[in-house]
Amino acid sequence: MNEQPGNFIPNIARYDALMDVMRNRMTSRQFRPDIAVPREHIEMVLEAARHAPSGANAQPWHFLVVTDPDVKRRIADYFVEEQRRRAKLKMKFPTPNYRGLETAPGFIVVVADFRFMRAFPVLLDGSDLDKKYQENAERILLQSVAAATMSAHLAAAALGYQVWWVTAIGQEEAQAAMRPLLGIPDDLAIVDIMLFGVPAKAPYKRWKKTLSQIVSYDRFDPANHMTIEQIDEWVRETRHKVMYRDETKVD
Repeated sequence: MNEQPGNFIPNIARYDALMDVMRNRMTSRQFRPDIAVPREHIEMVLEAARHAPSGANAQPWHFLVVTDPDVKRRIADYFVEEQRRRAKLKMKFPTPNYRGLETAPGFIVVVADFRFMRAFPVLLDGSDLDKKYQENAERILLQSVAAATMSAHLAAAALGYQVWWVTAIGQEEAQAAMRPLLGIPDDLAIVDIMLFGVPAKAPYKRWKKTLSQIVSYDRFDPANHMTIEQIDEWVRETRHKVMYRDETKVD
């Protein structure tokens, strides 16, 4: 729309179209390998990621498209083994079946270049003050990469695919295991894997908090502040429900 300042008319129809995509972006952890995602669609998804906002417009990301079934299998092997390690540590985290990674026809590894923290306000003098700025710069960078990843997710959903955002890969062991498989330099970091395709079974909408639970005006609403005991109870009693159940079946 080319309305003049002062005559702004919000585009509700465009908003509604966006919200339809967002509400129907649902997680699938197993895909139909017999239905391919054409390269054209992969590039459309990554074109959306390319236009994401980033701190200092640094765009500190790279996206590696995996098409080799053997590489997909070996990455899935890593996550399955990591799941076993968690079980031995008694983390009690309700992890999915990571073998589903192998089935994803759309398979994008999200890489971050943390050296671009230099583009944000930092001193680079090793001082205690610089450490505080470095911590903030890391948050800026991760938020930037997350924005690009979310843009890609929404583009895939707009095309009619379902997605899986795989994130448990911050450990150095994970980097050491996967960098060589993908030829990624040691000074870059794998931060996410985005999978998408036609789901093997119908996805379901998961529970979301209401606006009143997540929004305050002018001052924070104390009613929305949970104690650590309440959070521990939520993790114990509710987490598994909201992770793996249809929202209509969550108490």
